[in-house]
Amino acid sequence: MAGSSFGTIFKIMTWGESHGKGIGVVIDGCPAGIPLDETDIQTYLDRRRPGQNRYTTARAESDAVEILSGVFEGKTTGTPISLLVRNQDQRSRDYGNISELYRPGHADYPYDMKYGFRDYRGGGRSSGRETIGRVAAGAVAMKLLQELGITVQAYVSAIGPIHIDRSRIDLSSIEKSPVRMPDPGASEQAVSYLEECMRSQNSCGGVVECIAEHVPVGLGEPVFEKLDANLAKAIMSIGAVKAVEIGDGTLVSAYKGSENNDCYQPDESGIPYKTTNHSGGVLGGISDGSPILLRASFKPTPSIAQAQSMLGRDGKCHEEIIRGRHDPIIVARAVVVVEAMTALTLADHLLLAATSRVDQLKKIYNE
Repeated sequence: MAGSSFGTIFKIMTWGESHGKGIGVVIDGCPAGIPLDETDIQTYLDRRRPGQNRYTTARAESDAVEILSGVFEGKTTGTPISLLVRNQDQRSRDYGNISELYRPGHADYPYDMKYGFRDYRGGGRSSGRETIGRVAAGAVAMKLLQELGITVQAYVSAIGPIHIDRSRIDLSSIEKSPVRMPDPGASEQAVSYLEECMRSQNSCGGVVECIAEHVPVGLGEPVFEKLDANLAKAIMSIGAVKAVEIGDGTLVSAYKGSENNDCYQPDESGIPYKTTNHSGGVLGGISDGSPILLRASFKPTPSIAQAQSMLGRDGKCHEEIIRGRHDPIIVARAVVVVEAMTALTLADHLLLAATSRVDQLKKIYNE
């Protein structure tokens, strides 16, 4: 299977299946000298971990990470960093009744047609558990960004028809919300809506927003490796994402040029800044110094407890129920996955941008 790697300089390759012995990632190209231990990574994995509350799958996994290489005496060595999370609570028997059926909303049928084989135990590589490797690698990328003062923060902005009120956003309340909404009022409404979905044995979709701040001007490699293009690719590569927006996104199609243009002004120090940020921090595929804003729309969890019609390998349709333990909503645990993919993209572009000007190279090698 090709396509399990991401990045150019800060490059990762994830591996493992939902019901295999473990999940992991190898990171190549991480600079030496970054302070790193397993606690730094575990903090992010704990936010993705199942079993946090009744709105996540009950699969009992500690998701404890092991650093196998690339770190010595508490710092990265510049060599490949290998990270492992062992699976502990697989219940493959839950999937026995669908071993010959293609679940609606899942990748079962295209996987089978492409490879002539599929792992029906939770979806194998197409399972949401694959994101463990992304989050672990993203935690390392986040450490690199922190060295440069760059922050990445994501949260849930919508669940089904419930949207946050932007006048009430309190980022400090994100982790206090069971659905990671920064608006306590909207969080309560979303929980009520989720309870309704669960009573009817259903699931729902939602939206995750992400903000990266203090990103320097100049990240992005036109024309085919633009920062916004690579961010979109990174976020769209998350299994349940069906749309990505940068800045004002689809709203710009209704604007006039005078409404959409972001004007620059000098601040008190003479440094240019934008008075608006419709572009979401990227112009011409290059970061413009403003906060980078993106949104990811997630589809509803396809594994629901209702009986559904499923095509079988025998060419006939069968009424069947998907058993197992599944999230009624994806976005609450996906917040940290969006952060991770954003951080990985920014880390890679930071290293790429270091070679864009000769005066920067002189600072590295001559000063």
